Amino acid sequence: MTTSTRGASAPAVLVLEDGRTFRGRAYGAVGETFGEAVFSTGMTGYQETLTDPSYHRQVVVMTAPHIGNTGVNDEDPESRRIWVSGYVVRDPARTPSNWRSRRSLDEELTAQAIVGISGIDTRALTRHLRERGAMRVGIFSGGAVADEATLLAKVRAVPQMKGADLSGEVATTETYVVPAIGTKKFTVAAIDLGIKGMTPHRMAERGIEVHVLPATATAEDIYAVNPDGVFFSNGPGDPATADHPVALMRAVLERSTPLFGICFGNQILGRALGFGTFKLKYGHRGINQPVQDRTTGKVEVTAHNHGFAVDAPLDAPSDTPFGRAEVSHVCLNDNVVEGLRLLDRPAFSVQYHPEAAAGPHDAAYLFDRFVSLMEGQRA
Repeated sequence: MTTSTRGASAPAVLVLEDGRTFRGRAYGAVGETFGEAVFSTGMTGYQETLTDPSYHRQVVVMTAPHIGNTGVNDEDPESRRIWVSGYVVRDPARTPSNWRSRRSLDEELTAQAIVGISGIDTRALTRHLRERGAMRVGIFSGGAVADEATLLAKVRAVPQMKGADLSGEVATTETYVVPAIGTKKFTVAAIDLGIKGMTPHRMAERGIEVHVLPATATAEDIYAVNPDGVFFSNGPGDPATADHPVALMRAVLERSTPLFGICFGNQILGRALGFGTFKLKYGHRGINQPVQDRTTGKVEVTAHNHGFAVDAPLDAPSDTPFGRAEVSHVCLNDNVVEGLRLLDRPAFSVQYHPEAAAGPHDAAYLFDRFVSLMEGQRA
C-alpha cells in the first residue's frame, strides 16, 4: 500500500480482478491499496469492523449506503489499529453527530493511512461479488489513477487469500493478562490468532482471568498459567495453513482441558478433529446472520466475519481421534457449519462472534456454556 495525504475531492477507481471497475472519489488516505474484496451487511458497528484483525488484507465494501454518521471514538476499537486494507462506501457522512465522537471516520482513515473510495454503487458491487465470488481488488486514487490495463495488472499480481497464513501478522508478540472483573473464578489461556478486545472482556465479566498468548505459544506456555480452560480466537487467513495452532489444539484435547474456539478457532477445531476446510464463494460478514443452535433449536441473529468454513457432516455425529463430534450450529441461509462440539470431551466452537460489539447479543450465552464446562471439570 502506498498513501499520501487526505483528499476527499481526488478521483478514485476500484478495479476488480475480473476487470470490472467502479469510479468514485477518494475517502480517507489517497494512494493505492490491494486486498480481497468482501462485503459486510451490518448497518452499525463500522468502527468494530475496521479494527477487527480478521479483516487483515481485505477490502471491505459496506452494503449500508450511509457510513460515518457517528464518527469515531476512543472506546469502541477492537484492537490497536485499523486492519482492513481498504474501505468502500457509497455516501460518507459529511458531519458526524454523536456525543462520544472525537473525529470523523474520514479523518481516522487518513490518520491510519487507509485508502478508501466513496460515491460508487455499492449495491451493484455487492451483487457482482455475490454472483462472481470474493476476489482480489485494488483501490487507486489521486496520482495513482492510471490506465485501467496497468491497474488491472497490479491487482492480478496480488497474492490470493486462499493459502494465506496471516494470523502471525496480527497476533500479540507478548503475553498479557486481562484481569477478572470482581471475584476471580477461573483462569483461561487464550491463543491470540487475531483476537478482538471484547472477547477477553466478555470472559472477564464472568470472573475469568484471561492470559492472552501469542499465536506461536506452545503447550508448555499454555499449561504454565495453570488454566481451567483454553480459548482459540478469531483471526485472518486460510485455516489450511494453520498447522501450528492445529497441533496445539490437539495437545489441549489430549489433556481434556475445557476448550472453546470462535471463528478461526472453529476452523482449527475442525482440522484438529480431522475435518477439512474450504473457501466460501463470498463468505459471511455482518451482524444479521441467522444461525440455529441445533442442541436447543433456538435461532440466533449473529455477527459473522469468515470466508472459510469447516466441511463436516450435518446429519449424524462423526468419530474422531478425540471421540464423537457433531455439528452444533448451522447457518440457516446456506447450511454452512457454524459450530462443533465434542460429545466425549469438554470442547466446542462456533464460527461466528458471540462477543459481538456493537451487537447482536443473542449468542452471549456461549461464554456461559464455556464457564459451565470449566465448572464441570473442576467438580
